[in-house]
Amino acid sequence: MATMDIDKLLLRPTAFGSESGKLAVGEFEAGPETRDFLTGDCKVLVVGAGGLGCEILKDLALSGFTDVEVIDMDTIDVSNLNRQFLFRAVDVGRPKAEVAAEFINRRTPRCKVVAHVGKVQDKGSDFYERFNVVCSGLDNIEARRWLNAMLIGLVEVDDEGGVVDPSQIIPLVDGGTEGFRGQARVIIPRFTSCFECSLDAFPPQRTYPLCTIAETPRLPEHCISYAQLVEWPKQKPERSIDTDSPDDMRWLFEVAAARAEKFKIEGVTYMKTMGVVKNIIPAVASTNAIVSAICVNEVFKVMSLCSQQLNTYHMYMGTAGIYAHTFPYGRKDDCPVCSTSVRSMTLSPNALLGELVEELCTGDLRLKAPSLASPGTTLYMRKPKMLEEATRPNLEKPLSSLLSDDADITVTDPVFPGDVSLTLKISFALEDASPR
Repeated sequence: MATMDIDKLLLRPTAFGSESGKLAVGEFEAGPETRDFLTGDCKVLVVGAGGLGCEILKDLALSGFTDVEVIDMDTIDVSNLNRQFLFRAVDVGRPKAEVAAEFINRRTPRCKVVAHVGKVQDKGSDFYERFNVVCSGLDNIEARRWLNAMLIGLVEVDDEGGVVDPSQIIPLVDGGTEGFRGQARVIIPRFTSCFECSLDAFPPQRTYPLCTIAETPRLPEHCISYAQLVEWPKQKPERSIDTDSPDDMRWLFEVAAARAEKFKIEGVTYMKTMGVVKNIIPAVASTNAIVSAICVNEVFKVMSLCSQQLNTYHMYMGTAGIYAHTFPYGRKDDCPVCSTSVRSMTLSPNALLGELVEELCTGDLRLKAPSLASPGTTLYMRKPKMLEEATRPNLEKPLSSLLSDDADITVTDPVFPGDVSLTLKISFALEDASPR
């Protein structure tokens, strides 16, 4: 975006400022101060430097933003080159964040991009609280949940759920694509629904019965899963699969292809192997371009207040022409991240602690490795190893022997940052009842 275009948007009054929309986050004040903030002082964090992240970085640089940082843990694979246009063949094997930052800095000198190589979970609150806005282009549900919880956890609330210090609010603009479909949303921590509120919209990753994989494979996915779940632990027990390693992915592909040939199954390719192992849906460059444009447009609006914000969720359906749908995604009253309410569960007094842990993982909360504690008592703790071994026997004990009726327990899990926890009130049913 040329300087003249930015001046037209930010130096002239408008009847359509943020305050006129349904998601009003402030009042637009036309003038050089707003322009200078957006083009000088506004710090933007881009999370992800893949297909969507490359487009977001390009759009931010061309929209006048000059202070941008990007974080990504992946390295460039040759398969990325057809759509992640900031990379070239000579860059294969290098970190995506570093190469993307170098390209933007070289092409648009006014925009300074700083790269960080690593997981979003590797950074603490002191890193994230430096930014005015975060724009996410991740394809990993777990990382998106963690980032969402981190930004919401930065906002202090009082006993009634009111925001104590509005300056702690860091808006999150989240984008995602799946083939010809895409979505963009604006999350204002503690005011709008958060990513966790919409977790039900993302189905759990598909799995296959191990007996089918091992004995009667019928699909290419069965052969790939066999290589991943059976052959890798058998032949390489000393380490886990690195899904970002071309060598590891090539090994899995070759083993899966050999098994497919044995059972006369067609369709095992390197790309499908990556798709099954990493749960990847093939990316479409045009979808990335459209969704990134929506995301950066929202970043521009939420930082300048020059127009009405998206309220709050936008769906792009490329398979239906140019169909798009916008609607406010409602908050969940018992959301474990953005709600201050205590979630209640009713169980049989004979239910085991291990059954509760399993319900937390397979139920609607979809936790990964929960640890549980009640006031004054550690029920089950995953780490350190010594504490896990000491509390493991509790998994086989009835809850009624560990807790009183209507007791509160605190649950922590790797899907949330370290200082974010979930409080559950456990009630015992008069008759046997399954967790709900």
